[in-house]
Amino acid sequence: MKNFKAGKYINQGYYNSFQPNLINKKWYVDDMEVVNLLSLADRETGRLDMYSKYIPNIDLFISMHVIKEATKSSKIEGTRTKVDEAILDEEHITPDKRDDWNEVQNYINAMEWAINELQELPLSSRLIKDTHRILLRGVRGEKKQAGEFRTSQNWIGGATINDATFIPPVHSSVPELMSDLEKFLHNDKIFFPDLLKIGIAHYQFETIHPFADGNGRIGRLLIPLYLVSNGILQKPILYLSDFLEKNRGLYYDNLMLVREKNNLSQWFKFFLTGIIETAIKGKKTFDNILQLQKKTYSDIHVLGSRMTKAKKVIDYLYLKPITDAEKVSKITGLSMPSSYKLISDLENMGILKELTGGRRSRMYVFHNYLKLFK
Repeated sequence: MKNFKAGKYINQGYYNSFQPNLINKKWYVDDMEVVNLLSLADRETGRLDMYSKYIPNIDLFISMHVIKEATKSSKIEGTRTKVDEAILDEEHITPDKRDDWNEVQNYINAMEWAINELQELPLSSRLIKDTHRILLRGVRGEKKQAGEFRTSQNWIGGATINDATFIPPVHSSVPELMSDLEKFLHNDKIFFPDLLKIGIAHYQFETIHPFADGNGRIGRLLIPLYLVSNGILQKPILYLSDFLEKNRGLYYDNLMLVREKNNLSQWFKFFLTGIIETAIKGKKTFDNILQLQKKTYSDIHVLGSRMTKAKKVIDYLYLKPITDAEKVSKITGLSMPSSYKLISDLENMGILKELTGGRRSRMYVFHNYLKLFK
């Protein structure tokens, strides 16, 4: 990495754009601190992945991981939707918050769609474009070439291009740069550790900034997509947006350090630290979920013959930890009066907590579960 050159600034008349060098080539690591962090990151990622293999019905719990990621990744871009708001249906969102809420929902839909598509399609420009189209569907940015690479100059930071923090490459070079990035991701003739590979790919994507809008969210989404598509993770259970949002200043500084000082080592150290911390937190969350699940299933034994119905409700709540009597009736097949009775029992056990405080249209949250993601 001592000989690494990120690229160069090119004079475009009244501004300088940054032209990154191609990355589909042989790479060498000569920083032992990076090697040590890589070893720790591999170890923690592997331990996190064990939960995918040995937790029954782990898909029940992944939904909330996705919702948390969507709120954190969108928060970096300025949205204000919180996790407890993201799980609500649209009619329960006040009009002034619906734009932000819709952007978070689009992120959830785009992520779930992309993960499913990996079963049929490789991680490619085609998949990235289609994911981007879903991300911007019906929200701010929809008219900014959703699903297509940009055809004009963009910039990062600043009110105008003249006071921009960073100006990505000219639009005419985007197809070549993205083709090179795609080849790099799939080049199995050059050995390079996967976590470092996606670290470079994320940096390069953010530097290319191939879309007119939504680059940050797509760039962060690339990380779990790559980890799943290459078998590093069996399930999409590692998301860096929480770490990046909490360390936003360092995140941008380290990206710029690569571009301006060719300091790829420092970027790797930051990125791998994020992987390590996120994997450790992920393991703790799954441990807490398992403890909660064990306690909750134990608590509902007092319901006797109605325990099976209660378990159906709780399993639904792991997917979406908010419900009402109508949903409980649909899930269990119980009448509305029996559904209210079951809800009351779950309230008395401390499993459900009423949200609205009103007499009608009452909503209930699985609050001890939701707390694990807030």
